[in-house]
Amino acid sequence: MKKVSVVMAAVALAAALFSGSAEAGVPLVNLEGVGGVAFNPLAYPAATYAKGDGQDVIAKPRIGAWYVNLNGSDIDWTTIGIADTFFKRVELSYGYESVNLGPKLFTFNSDLGALSQNIHKSNIGAKALLLEENSFGTKFIPAVSVGTIYKTTTFETAKLGSSVDKEGFDFYAVATKLVTELPRPVVLSAGVLSTRGQVNGILGFNEKRDTVFFGNVDVLPLDNVALGFEFKQGAEFNSFKNANYWNAHAAWFVNKNLSLIAAYANAGDNRSTTKAGLGGGTVVSAQYEF
Repeated sequence: MKKVSVVMAAVALAAALFSGSAEAGVPLVNLEGVGGVAFNPLAYPAATYAKGDGQDVIAKPRIGAWYVNLNGSDIDWTTIGIADTFFKRVELSYGYESVNLGPKLFTFNSDLGALSQNIHKSNIGAKALLLEENSFGTKFIPAVSVGTIYKTTTFETAKLGSSVDKEGFDFYAVATKLVTELPRPVVLSAGVLSTRGQVNGILGFNEKRDTVFFGNVDVLPLDNVALGFEFKQGAEFNSFKNANYWNAHAAWFVNKNLSLIAAYANAGDNRSTTKAGLGGGTVVSAQYEF
């Protein structure tokens, strides 16, 4: 999962920086369909408005597809999502994930040691832009948004106990700033996430809730290339502990519509006896903006 997130992060930040302005630097469609990087949302709504009638109502949508191959954990992961923005303030999104779990996973839990299952996960997201970037005529105020994601999974949650649900909500707040005063443009983003998700909800939703930190940084060394890093803290519950996720990515903006991303993601030690790590691997993604 982390691998998918990594590639996503690269694409999202790359496209944002390539646009050349805070407005044009809206995020792409991430792993769960949300406007963001790989596994983290950004504060920018994930769509661009076209000139013409109705431009203040509905934007042009974005779509994103990802493929993650975590060889060490026998995981093949594909996802596709779409996001659009309304009234320049409200983002609505949908993401679909198909995760093929191999026979060897999660030594921290003996019940999952021989798990092999094809899991499908759906994500319905909503984000509201509370504060526009550079509001009040300043050059230092970040964009600030809050959002929620409703998630469902087909994972056999009974394998992890009767207290694990098949559906749950994430809530987040995030601030994002495009810094143009440096020699090259830099995107900085940080936020907090309240979640019950076990492996982002792929393995169900815990009865407890935890609040974690996430952050992103990307630089645009060339007008059509972005390089960046992303981090997400793993939520920990009494009976289940997620690993921290991080990735390093590179994105190429082929043209104004198409972006390609390659990344290395690390989703924790898959040999851990205490946390649900998925190991590391490469990720690729293609993103298209209408």
